[in-house]
Amino acid sequence: MLQNLHVKNLALIDEAEVDFSPGLNILTGETGAGKSIVLGSVSLALGGRYSADMLRKGADYGLVELTFSVKSGRLLEKLKAMDIFPEDGQVIISRRLMEGRSVSRINGETVTVSQLKEAAAELIDIHGQHEHQSLLFKKNHLSILDAFSKKASAIKQDVKNAYKEYKKNQKELMEADTDEAARLKEASFLEFEISEIREAGVTPKEEEETEDTYRRMINGKRISESLEEAYAYISAEGEANASDAVGRAVRAMAEASEHDGRAEELYGQILDIESLIGDFSRELRDYADSLAFSPEAFYEVETRLNEINHLKSKYGNTVEEILEYCEEKEKRLQILKDYDAYLEKLRNKADASEKKLCDLCKTLSRLRKKEAKQLEKQIKEGLKDLNFLDVQFEIQFKETRGGYTENGTDDVEFMISMNPGEAPRPLSDVASGGELSRIMLAIKSVMADKDEIETLIFDEIDVGISGRTAQKVSEKMGLIGKKHQVICITHLAQIAAMADAHYAIEKKVEKNVTKTTIYRLGEEEQIREIARILGGAKITDTVLENAKEMKILAAGLKR
Repeated sequence: MLQNLHVKNLALIDEAEVDFSPGLNILTGETGAGKSIVLGSVSLALGGRYSADMLRKGADYGLVELTFSVKSGRLLEKLKAMDIFPEDGQVIISRRLMEGRSVSRINGETVTVSQLKEAAAELIDIHGQHEHQSLLFKKNHLSILDAFSKKASAIKQDVKNAYKEYKKNQKELMEADTDEAARLKEASFLEFEISEIREAGVTPKEEEETEDTYRRMINGKRISESLEEAYAYISAEGEANASDAVGRAVRAMAEASEHDGRAEELYGQILDIESLIGDFSRELRDYADSLAFSPEAFYEVETRLNEINHLKSKYGNTVEEILEYCEEKEKRLQILKDYDAYLEKLRNKADASEKKLCDLCKTLSRLRKKEAKQLEKQIKEGLKDLNFLDVQFEIQFKETRGGYTENGTDDVEFMISMNPGEAPRPLSDVASGGELSRIMLAIKSVMADKDEIETLIFDEIDVGISGRTAQKVSEKMGLIGKKHQVICITHLAQIAAMADAHYAIEKKVEKNVTKTTIYRLGEEEQIREIARILGGAKITDTVLENAKEMKILAAGLKR
């Protein structure tokens, strides 16, 4: 349930906050007062399109914040799957709007617009002023039917997966059907590439070792000179060096160590130093000798490295990639050598995927047709509740043109007849704007019970209706409000009278600045607001009595 709406710096709204109630929440006000701005801000918070001109003049930013109370276990599970965890049973959605960009958050964590819309789809259902026009497009009828049928939605995903597999196999088969000359040419080229890689005999370990050897050879002269100099300081013959100096120190310490304990400890240390210098001297000599190489050896290493780099330039950035490339081409070559068997395998695979898709489409179609009977019945009952007295409503099935689609093979269209003796015809050929609005309300009421969406918003659902029809619409809104939270903008007194909570939206001018405000009405204020809707500029006692009577009658109907 939507508990609270907080809006700041949007259009005519300086700052407004409203706490909504369970049941039917009605919003009314004069034309131009900003009713649609209030509910439009809800759409903005839930990821609706935003432009900088929506900001209040002079404001650096706009803010919309929605607080939802979540108790349903089903909804909690769905939110959990989105990594949304209500805090104290609440989900707070906010969207900060700045020039050129916006920032959305759920419970304080920044989210993308797509994540925002995904969560919003579970929390609230918004019916905008022109949404009923979507019924004119046949493509939307199948979506409504599938949303009504949970079983159909589950199988629909299987159909979508099977369709992707079917299209993939068909494409693979089509691309594989090449002429023999092209296959022979491809096979010859593959044999050349495979031979070049296999004859080179490269290994991943060899690449690293060859590069290390080459670097060492390139820098060998400079390294050798440094090592020779270091060796001369340590133990070169015929010169003063560290080895000789330490040897003389050992001999000098030997006699002292015989007469004093401390001298003996130091004598042990100098012996260790002499041993370390000897070991280091031998290792230094061995390393220097290992750097010696002939011009022939350098040529061989350089040639091998060039060969490896040549293969890398053609087949991969590393030896591992080169070998993987070779294995792939060997598999492809094997296919080309036995191409008839390969094509047969592809055909069998494509046929199997088509059969699977066909069976799933038939299953989905049977289920849809079964569910369509229930949807037809419920929508027809809903239409009668909305003053369509002799209505006939059917869901027509045809097969899709061009065969399979990711939604199956059903082409669905809603058909209606509103006059006795007339055969049902497509909605787009029959219904007016006001009739479409009522038809959408009937569908919404059916879908709301099916989807268990807690909050429904209707922005001027009463477009194009009046009189007895308006009364029927108000009764339907009252019934929906018993099971769901409904927030509705209306211009009709009949609908306003059904309110469980009634809010007035007003536009005021203060110090030459126009502002929109919203506040909840008390019982007497509700009657005066209904009277305003009934009587216009002049509210007489008779109009007030009519308004009071409408509230009493509405209360009786709700009971």
